[in-house]
Amino acid sequence: MADLLAENPLLLLFACLAVGSAVGAVRVRGFMLGPAAVLFTALALSAWDDRLELPTAIGTLGLAIFAYCVGVASGPSFFGTLRHNLGAVAAVVGLLVFSAGVAYVAGDALGLTPDVTAGVYAGALTNTPALAAATEQAQGPGPTIGYSVTYLAGVILMLVIAAWALNRPDPDSEDDGAPEPLVARTIEVTDPHLPPLGDLAGAEEGPVVFSRVKHEGRVEVARQDTVVEPGDLVSAVGRREDVEAMAERVGHLADEKLTLDRRSLDMRRVALSNRRLSGRTIADLGLEQLGARATRVRRGDVDLIATPDLRVHQGDRIRVIAMRDQMARVSRHLGDSERGPGDLNPVGLSVGLAAGLLVGLIPLPSPAGGTFTMGAAAGPLIVGLLLGRRARTGPIVWSLPYTASQLLQQLGILIFLAAAGSRAGGDLADALRAGEGLHIAAAGLLVTAIAGLSLIGLARVFNLGGPRLAGLVAGAQTQPAVLAFAQERTGGDQRVAVGYALVFPAAMITKILAAALLVSIG
Repeated sequence: MADLLAENPLLLLFACLAVGSAVGAVRVRGFMLGPAAVLFTALALSAWDDRLELPTAIGTLGLAIFAYCVGVASGPSFFGTLRHNLGAVAAVVGLLVFSAGVAYVAGDALGLTPDVTAGVYAGALTNTPALAAATEQAQGPGPTIGYSVTYLAGVILMLVIAAWALNRPDPDSEDDGAPEPLVARTIEVTDPHLPPLGDLAGAEEGPVVFSRVKHEGRVEVARQDTVVEPGDLVSAVGRREDVEAMAERVGHLADEKLTLDRRSLDMRRVALSNRRLSGRTIADLGLEQLGARATRVRRGDVDLIATPDLRVHQGDRIRVIAMRDQMARVSRHLGDSERGPGDLNPVGLSVGLAAGLLVGLIPLPSPAGGTFTMGAAAGPLIVGLLLGRRARTGPIVWSLPYTASQLLQQLGILIFLAAAGSRAGGDLADALRAGEGLHIAAAGLLVTAIAGLSLIGLARVFNLGGPRLAGLVAGAQTQPAVLAFAQERTGGDQRVAVGYALVFPAAMITKILAAALLVSIG
């Protein structure tokens, strides 16, 4: 069996994925390893026979796909979140620098060489690019030894912390609580001096969308230029408190439900599959020219309010209000095909990945001397964040359908975990048999524990809820296994990915610099 697997890398890969995924699905008191079990399976196989090692390119491919798709998915919300969370990013960078200091002191006290200490730091914080930077500086096996002994414990301990984070109740904070469902309420207008509905919807702090207007007994689609008068009824969609605030602004809530009057208007969820419209804003869809109005956009399992500046992507399901005789035309305009959720936009995906890998190859100056590269994780992630925010450039669509993005993320992370584990099992076994194995393990546990406890402290300082804290832990640890575990436990909660993407680039760069510096200062 070992000979067969060693001679067929693809068979070895999918054997790791099959066994690891099966083990990861086993629940023990509600806890399961999920995709991280693939890593442990690959470690066990490579420790059993050192020939069972997957080619480096396979792991690089999986990591690049995973990081790029995470970036594209998080790009629209990342930059808005960053404006309000700069302090959290700076705090994570600070604690990673402090962790490097802990590794230096612990390594010196336990008699470890500087190159091994650098590997301890990279392994305890589970960062392969940091290991590469340390190895380049050291020109020896020391960093690999330190990394192999501490990596597994670093993953397990951070998985435990992420599990604790997900069981932590959300604080009294709108940003970290569960997304509030949207509601539709009918408002009776009493103010005689109101601006057009388009201006009125954007005038308040909380966004709402007006869908229907009843004037002199007739129900019509609300337009941006519609001006309502006292006695008119309007249907407003948004968060409950925003709709109630709008009702106080223009009149008061009414008992009549305009949404139930479908004699002349109809409502339908239409799947966006027209690639020409992917990445465009609601205002650019041209629905008003068809006498229609978008009120909500369902992406994955989340409903988003269809504000004029919201960008839509293939696979989104748009709730549209239109005259009954225009609904078929509106559906054809948007596409309404089930192929949309699986359309990968191959040109945008390929160009984006190529750009990300190129950015990852750019040599950057190191404060410890020489250069380093960001690698196949940080490069694609940063490019993905930028392109995800832009959504499209001319005819090239950068955004990915939600379903396709989730599929690529899961496949990419599983491939990366299998490849990473297959290269570490033998070194791990050798290091544990060596005399300094216990000292290396102790130093690694200390670094991981201090970093994890510091992240828990950040949760209290910045009032972070469970999903976002779990993402922050995964991002600060730059550990896709922790992210995959958190996403699995939350059912793909977008707050996990936002927390991860928020700190991942800064954490990655900080660890690379710190690992190289630990080698040079010795």
